[in-house]
This record gives sequence, structure tokens and C-alpha cells, in this order.
Amino acid sequence: MTSLYQSEIPSLPLLGRGKVRDNYAVGDDQILIVTTDRLSAFDVVMNEAIPAKGRVLNQMSNFWFEKLAAIVPNHLTGVTPESVVQASEIDQVRGRAVVAKRLQPIMVEAVVRGYLIGSGWKDYQATGAVCGIALPTGLRQADKLVEPIFTPAAKAEAGEHDENISFADMEQRLGAGLAAKMRDVSIKLYQAAADYAATRGIIIADTKFEFGLDADGTMYLMDEVLTADSSRFWPADSYAPGSSPPSFDKQFVRDYLETLTAWTKTAPAPNLPADVIEKTGAKYREALERLTGGTLED
Repeated sequence: MTSLYQSEIPSLPLLGRGKVRDNYAVGDDQILIVTTDRLSAFDVVMNEAIPAKGRVLNQMSNFWFEKLAAIVPNHLTGVTPESVVQASEIDQVRGRAVVAKRLQPIMVEAVVRGYLIGSGWKDYQATGAVCGIALPTGLRQADKLVEPIFTPAAKAEAGEHDENISFADMEQRLGAGLAAKMRDVSIKLYQAAADYAATRGIIIADTKFEFGLDADGTMYLMDEVLTADSSRFWPADSYAPGSSPPSFDKQFVRDYLETLTAWTKTAPAPNLPADVIEKTGAKYREALERLTGGTLED
């Protein structure tokens, strides 16, 4: 499979490059979002591309944007990416890009946790709570929570770690009305997605959503949604609390990196072995196939 580590679209103004996505201006009110095959772990971008990863993420996001559209509007415009670039640039956008509304990003990530894992598990071990939300005693790693919890995070500058914040802090930053709307919509999105995923034999342990506002103050779901980059997907048939379950996401890379005791989880990134790259790509494709029932589109 071919890969795209970084796009080059000289026919459009470059707005910026994130850890995974390259953004270009399409006029004043739209943006071309190209999902590359870069992978970040512990907020550090790896040196190697994961072939077809960007196409998987793009196809999965589009699947969820359509399925969840009744809950909240999203940033998609329906404009084909191929129509806004030159002929020589089409191969860079085919299957891995969208033309989206140009929104004002809300600088708080909406994290919803249905299971006790990752940084939430570490927080619980230390404090008995997750982001200030007290939980029952005696919970095990990967236990399902009684109900999903909303744990916002303040977006950090590139290269920095996002900061978990309390809901009260979120209210101070955004205002009580917008904070409550983001929380309520995020939990609805998570619950609807988790219910659907369960029918496909997948557990969505947690996920994060990003929202933006248009000039009228309307809130839109944006960026990516319920991908293997922004979520933890576990196979239901092998789920057992008490340890970290196998997953269809970049946890495979994280687990490998955790074995590198000399790496301090800061740039520059260590090189990934070929087998880790191959198996990570396979995990992403399997998540797409199991969740959507379809294969990766050409």
C-alpha cells in the first residue's frame, strides 16, 4: 500500500499541519482537510507512515458523521476534495480528504469515558476519582463504569500534552451554556456509537470529540469522530476486566513504546520496527471493517 506522510498542495494556501492532518484554505469559508498516514503517540509524531492509515481514518469518520448527523450538525460540506485541487494533486486527496466548513475551534476537547482505562485508570488509582469525578471503590482496570462520564481536556499547543480540566474550569473558559451543551451532546454521541458498536462486537471504551462554532454561534462536530486515533476500540469477545484489553487502535504502538525504557516520550521519536508498522496498519483496517461492515475503499 502506498503512503502519504505529508501532503503538498501548492494550489491552495496552507493553514497548518497537525499531528496527522494538513489543512488548506478553500476560499474564505471552507477548508480542505487531508488526513495523512502520520501517527502520533504520547503527543509525539512518529517518523514512519502507517500505509493507508489516513484513508482508514477518513472513511471511518465519514461513516460516523453520517450515522450521528441527527444528534448534532457536522463540518462536512459535501464538496468533493478532487474538485478543489489541481489534477496533479488529486492522488494526495483521493480517499483521505474532505472539504469542511471553516469553523472557530472550541479549545476544549470533549472526552467521554465508558470504561476505566488509560489516564483515567491512573488517576483513579491515585485519587479514587477521574478528573475530579469520584468513582466507587474497588474498581478494576478496564471495568465498565455505571454510566459514561465527561472529562474535558484543554487543548495544548503543538507538541504539548493536553491538560485534563474540571467541568467547572470548562464552564469558566466557555460559559455555562456552551459547556453544558458540549457535555450533553458528547454523551449522546458516545452512547449512540457505543450501542451501535456493540452490535458489531466492538466495545468503545472511550473517545474524544472536537467541536467548532460558525459565525452565528452554531456548534458543529468537527475534525475526526470515533476513529482508532481518537478512541479505544476493544473486541467484545475477548474483553475481561482486570488488565488492559487488546485493542483496534494505536495502543499497539503505545505498548511497544512503553518497552523502550531509554525513550522519555518526548521528541525526537524512536524508529518503529517494520512489524509494528505492519501490525498497526492491520489493526486500523480491521477496526474499519468490523465497525462499518465494509472494506477500505480505493
